[in-house]
Amino acid sequence: MKVNENTLLEGHRVVLVPYNADHVPRYHEWMKSPELQQLTASEPLTLEQEYDMQRSWREDNDKCTFIILDKQRWADPSVEEEQCMVGDVNIFLTDPTDPTLAELEIMIAEPNYRGRGIGKEVTHMMMCYGVTKLGVKKFQAKIGLDNEVSIGMFKKLHFQEVSVCKVFREVTLEMTVDESVRTRLLDVTSFMKERDYAHTCGNRQELASQ
Repeated sequence: MKVNENTLLEGHRVVLVPYNADHVPRYHEWMKSPELQQLTASEPLTLEQEYDMQRSWREDNDKCTFIILDKQRWADPSVEEEQCMVGDVNIFLTDPTDPTLAELEIMIAEPNYRGRGIGKEVTHMMMCYGVTKLGVKKFQAKIGLDNEVSIGMFKKLHFQEVSVCKVFREVTLEMTVDESVRTRLLDVTSFMKERDYAHTCGNRQELASQ
C-alpha cells in the first residue's frame, strides 16, 4: 500500500517499517519453515516469487504491511536493518464493497521473540494505524485452530469468536471499533511515534534514544 511506503512506527520494544526489497531474503528464509507455513496457511515461494509478492504488498491498495524490528538492535547503527527483523504485521482490505473492514495478521517469525508481549504491542500499534489512517471500523482475524497462542492473544484483546470453519480448520474472530474501542486504542498506543522512514534510517541511534 502506497500510504505507508515511507512510514515508520516506533513503539516501546519494536519499530515497524515498510516491507522493502532489502527485507526479502530474510523473509524468504523464514517462510521455508514448515511451522510458519502451517501457522500462516502459506505455500513456499521461490525467491523471485517472494520479490514479486513484496512489490504487490507495496503497490496494491488493499494490503498494508509492516516489518517488525527489534528496537534495541535497530538502535545500533552498526547492525543492518535486516538483522533486526522479528516478523511482520498486515492489514488486508478484503471486501471491495466495504473498505472499513480489515483482516489483521501478525507473524512473530523469530522463536526467541515469542511469548514476550511483542505480539500484543504490535497488534495494538497496527490497529491504531488502521483506525486512524485507513478508516478501519471492524477488524477480523482468521487463525488456524492449532494456533492456540494467537487465538488466546486476540481474545485477550477483546476480539470475539464469530465462526469456526472445520474445512479450513480456522477460527474467525472480530472486533467492531466503536467510540469506546477507539478511545481505548488511542490510550494504549499513546507511546507510539510516527516518523518519516527515510529520514529516521539515517538517524537511528539518536531517534531511538529520545
